[in-house]
Amino acid sequence: MNHLAASWNALIARISPRAVDVGECVVSVLLAILVAHAIGGDNVAWAAFAGYMVMRGHASETVLRGLLRIVGTVAGGLLALGLAPLVTTSWMGSAIAMMAVGTLSLYRALTARRAYAWLFFGLTFAMVLLDKIEAPTIALDQFVLTRILETVAGTLACATVSIVSTLTLRRRWPAPPTPPPVIAFWHPAAFRHALQAGIALALLIGVAHAFALPALAQSAVGVMAVMLVPVHGLGASGLVPVSVRLAQRFVGCLAGAAMSAVCLLLAQGHAPVLIAGTAIGVAIGRTIENGPHSYRYVGTQFTLAVLVMLVPDSYADGDVLPGVERLIAVLIGMAVLEPVLLAGHWLGPRHAPVARSRQGLDEPGGV
Repeated sequence: MNHLAASWNALIARISPRAVDVGECVVSVLLAILVAHAIGGDNVAWAAFAGYMVMRGHASETVLRGLLRIVGTVAGGLLALGLAPLVTTSWMGSAIAMMAVGTLSLYRALTARRAYAWLFFGLTFAMVLLDKIEAPTIALDQFVLTRILETVAGTLACATVSIVSTLTLRRRWPAPPTPPPVIAFWHPAAFRHALQAGIALALLIGVAHAFALPALAQSAVGVMAVMLVPVHGLGASGLVPVSVRLAQRFVGCLAGAAMSAVCLLLAQGHAPVLIAGTAIGVAIGRTIENGPHSYRYVGTQFTLAVLVMLVPDSYADGDVLPGVERLIAVLIGMAVLEPVLLAGHWLGPRHAPVARSRQGLDEPGGV
């Protein structure tokens, strides 16, 4: 009995707040997938993203973050519902609308108190608009509704897990509070940076009209995610911090895709193997993201790739093609953004040095 007690105490001693966070994320993602399937979500992986990205160390932070995600999604969806029928008749109108909304959204995501809501305001608008261009015959309200439902499913799952953990595990292993956001009414460098994101999003409209490429909504997600760097890390140009994030995004996506490919070969369409692979992938990605090193963003993107490829919209048919298409779209977004960054760096002001900010390089994209 004493030996068992000693072993149990040794096991408890090895548990850290970071390990608890990993467990919370795994359970949250699996619960989000379950809820999304129960409500008939069309893009279950998006619910899983919410179940992963909303999680914070205390229930109050998680619930607030989840509410902001829902508010931003609803606002962006409603704007797309009203504006898309007017602008999708021409690619130029769509591009202008995308650039305007994307610039405003990212600028406020960089400088506003409720930054997370502003981020999803623009993200949802971009996703719905690109989905409408990809499938013009489908009712626009269906796109908006499914984005809202998937976001609510993932957020509710995450909030539930976080509340339970806060009342139990987090009493013993509390997490440090999240630093407050930087707030600025006007920030020229942030505006230049956000405008570059808006231009890249507008170029995605041109790509969507020129080529019949699926899942370009994920390209928009990628553009806004990597551009979300702290304003104090911008200097005269965001080229350096964003390029580092792009490189880390590529490495993380490549590593996550490689692991997912192995799981898919082993699974042969069997849902339990896919689910187990998802749980392991989330645990690995979150562990990397929580590390004390400078490549934490690799962990975020590793998890993104795993969720994109191993979370099908229906486990019954096990079709992995949508996941592969979404991953390719992420890479397309990276390819569109980098030339815009280079042009912005070349044309930008020369009087201010590019700030090197470890925080700016390490913080996850928030999506």
